[in-house]
Amino acid sequence: MKNSLFRLSPTFLLFLLASSATAQTISPEITTQSGKVKGAEHQNTLSWTGIPYAKAPVGELRWKKPISPDAWQTVFDATRPATDCIQVSPDGAKGDEDCLNLNIYRPTESSTPLPVLVYIHGGNNQLGSSTEFAPAFIAEKYNAVIVTVNYRLGALGFNPLKALNDGNPLDDSGNYSLLDIKQSLAWIKDNISAFGGDRNNITVSGFSAGGRDVMAMLISPLFKNTFNKAIVFSGGMTTSDKHEAESIFAQRIAPLVVKQGIKPDAGAAKSWLLSGSPEVRHFLYQLPAADLAMLFGDAGIRMNQFPHLYRDGVVIPKDGFETKNYNAVPAIMATGQQEFSFFARNDPLFATQVKDGSLKNDTALLNKYTFANYYGGLLYSLFNVNQSAERMYKNYNAPLYGMEFRYGTDAFVTGDKLSAIGSFHGVFMPFWDKNKYAEFTQDALKLKGSQALGESFNSYIKNFLATGSPNDQTLPEWKKWTPENAAAGESLLVMDANKQKAIIYMSNKTYSYNDILTRIEQDNALSAADKKSVIKNVLNNRWFSAPLDQHFAH
Repeated sequence: MKNSLFRLSPTFLLFLLASSATAQTISPEITTQSGKVKGAEHQNTLSWTGIPYAKAPVGELRWKKPISPDAWQTVFDATRPATDCIQVSPDGAKGDEDCLNLNIYRPTESSTPLPVLVYIHGGNNQLGSSTEFAPAFIAEKYNAVIVTVNYRLGALGFNPLKALNDGNPLDDSGNYSLLDIKQSLAWIKDNISAFGGDRNNITVSGFSAGGRDVMAMLISPLFKNTFNKAIVFSGGMTTSDKHEAESIFAQRIAPLVVKQGIKPDAGAAKSWLLSGSPEVRHFLYQLPAADLAMLFGDAGIRMNQFPHLYRDGVVIPKDGFETKNYNAVPAIMATGQQEFSFFARNDPLFATQVKDGSLKNDTALLNKYTFANYYGGLLYSLFNVNQSAERMYKNYNAPLYGMEFRYGTDAFVTGDKLSAIGSFHGVFMPFWDKNKYAEFTQDALKLKGSQALGESFNSYIKNFLATGSPNDQTLPEWKKWTPENAAAGESLLVMDANKQKAIIYMSNKTYSYNDILTRIEQDNALSAADKKSVIKNVLNNRWFSAPLDQHFAH
């Protein structure tokens, strides 16, 4: 009898052996191909911050494709905060030109290899940081390795001027930010196994500009076979013409030429910058990074103010998203219903009154704000998912999943603070990091319904990271985006909640661009003059507004 207590069945013995083979405790000190790195342990997660994935893009490496970092001999201190890329701020330039680094987060103890989620931050590709949110929560929640990436920004990340060309197709592309992201993925592929990640299960994700970068990666030949799945938060299809961008860059840089006394006026300076001469190249390379970072501080979300993501024919195809050659992987595209609310609040026409609380007392201005916020949201949310899905579907040989948040729109449920911005640009983020947008969401997140919605959202994403499908038997079925499902009213997973529970169901977009334009024409809430003014000055030339711009061009 005594011996029988220790007699194990062959099946159970195999189970124990398999479990011991996959169970792994990762040390904070990791050996990468460049050298050893030492991270930090925080409760149930490990982190490594600021690890270089490329040489500093300074000196002769400015406006060049990134190259692998030199090996280091001592242990790299990956407990210090990552250096952000140099960028505009209200107090002048901040950050550093030496910034091609990434952060890694994972659960302290877990089976390996784990799914890998690579996150590309937002900020119009001219602002932002790899610390856009705190990833420790989702690393543990998803049982995954989370990687966040810094990449060159603004005129250092995108620059179309022909004077920079050296005959190398990648150097000449102007798409340096995308080349950085490609280099980071190569580093991850080579090294993530040491951190317990599965190099064959990499999901790229991004929010806002980061989402648009991920969309560009889906059409870029350069990114073929570099990732296995994609998640796009509020990022639609945007590219620009490299030749047209040259003129805008030259115009922006011209005052620096005049300031140094090289040319007498802006017109002469612009012509000189467009000449492509070696002298122009020398001038650009000697410019302080801080001066370059400040060039596009007023761009907002307008491509004509800061044109980037160039259709150079190498990194991005000449025909852009009309291409038939997608890097087709399972993809999620998500949006909020009221994506324009933050941009309306911060528009110069409304910003002062929003900030001091006087907007509600100015009926005429409030009507303009309501008009801009409402139609901007309709256009932006349509752009983020439906426009992309409709264009991609014919040539995209992998599942597409569409999601739309309507959570936050009902003041009686989530309160006045959140309903002021509704299902805003970034509405998913507080379910990853409760401190994000806390000014608006902290009260709403205390509701049982909000918490249930967050649990469901995170379950869908966890499933997708692991298997390529967001579904399991515990969740409402998330059907794929197809024209047939759209026609049947079941192409978008709608995410909402009341005070007690999550409300999740399949629906579709009930309107088209033409429907919005017709409604705007018929809307009499504003005078004809005020309507024209809001369209021209607030809604114009945004990522999402091309149909609006064309329709009201007269």
